[in-house]
Amino acid sequence: MSKALAGLRILDMTHVQAGPSASQLLAWMGADVIKLEPPQGDITRGQLRDIPGVDSLYFGTLNCNKRSITVNMKTDEGKAIFADLLTKCDVLMENFGPGVLDRFGFTWERVHAINPMLIMASIKGFGSTGPYSDFKAYENVAQAMGGAMATTGFSDGPPCVSGAQVGDSGTGLHFVIGILAALHHRVQYGEGQYVEVAMMDSVLNLIRMKMRDHERLQKGPLPEYSVPTEGLFSVPRGGNDSGGGQLGNVLWCARGGAEEYLYVVVQEAVWPALAKLVGGQHLLEDPRFANIESRRANQQAMWAILNGFAAQYTKSELMAVLNEIDVPCGPVLSTAELAENEHLHAREMYIEVDHAQRGKYWTVGMPIKLSASPAVVTPAPLLGEHTDEILQQVLGYEESRIAQLRNAKAI
Repeated sequence: MSKALAGLRILDMTHVQAGPSASQLLAWMGADVIKLEPPQGDITRGQLRDIPGVDSLYFGTLNCNKRSITVNMKTDEGKAIFADLLTKCDVLMENFGPGVLDRFGFTWERVHAINPMLIMASIKGFGSTGPYSDFKAYENVAQAMGGAMATTGFSDGPPCVSGAQVGDSGTGLHFVIGILAALHHRVQYGEGQYVEVAMMDSVLNLIRMKMRDHERLQKGPLPEYSVPTEGLFSVPRGGNDSGGGQLGNVLWCARGGAEEYLYVVVQEAVWPALAKLVGGQHLLEDPRFANIESRRANQQAMWAILNGFAAQYTKSELMAVLNEIDVPCGPVLSTAELAENEHLHAREMYIEVDHAQRGKYWTVGMPIKLSASPAVVTPAPLLGEHTDEILQQVLGYEESRIAQLRNAKAI
């Protein structure tokens, strides 16, 4: 079976989530991703373990389809292995704290001198320039400083982090885009380059619509918000407001459970049919809801009416009813419901893999579907599982040299 990125070799020094989420996508698309780890391994191998002595699901969720080599970069021999690998790889990925790789003696200038065609790609919390460049960042720090937290939650409560990992995995997506662009540049112009993606920058890009609203707010209130915005200088936390030109919110359905919610978008085009369904001709002719402007001004009353209607149905039943009249809607699905969701299973988005130590477990599949080169997901590697294989097949080392390196504690 063909692979979209077959023939591409990546030296992956990333750890935790942002970088590994990116290299996993590249591995799923067929790149040979060599995960270079210190002797103790990626820290997430041991974090949040659910089975003693077995690599955690934290690690397993983010490192499928990769090969693992352990190299002690604190030894001269380890640095020599690293330099040799640079000559055999197309991309170097890293997300160390500021200056870590430099202190090992591998600045971008040296890496570029070793292999001028190599793409060196770095994730930093705040980038290598600017007043925050020496600061460290994690998922929620990036959400806080990139604007996601200030605009998530309800206006009468504290800022909230998003359940989606926009700081880490969101940055990882930007990272993949940058790497693929640099590889295309190399094809066009015959040179490698340095790619940098900052977590704060990535989160800011993902709240682009909130910054749109910030610019609008300078000229007047934001009528689509369910909270007052007159006189505000910053975009408020809008709860479950849609954030777009159409009104949207969650409806609490049949009071049978804590998760019985359905998100509904009330488009201009569907309001007549929705009004007739919910309240007949009386609601359709109610002047409070005659057009989008009046519905915005009276949205609290509109949502109260719709919630009263929703109480007659479970979220699944209401979704079926509203889909009959083309109302965009979707049930709020819990992780338990997602794990059993037939649509996700049909699309191979929640899949079972078989790990050498853990056995069979479920994980999220490949979200990008390529017709000619579909992904086949394999489990994450054991620590150093492919060390000898990589040294022999990629670098051409003899067994005697590998034994010497092991004695020198370089691998």
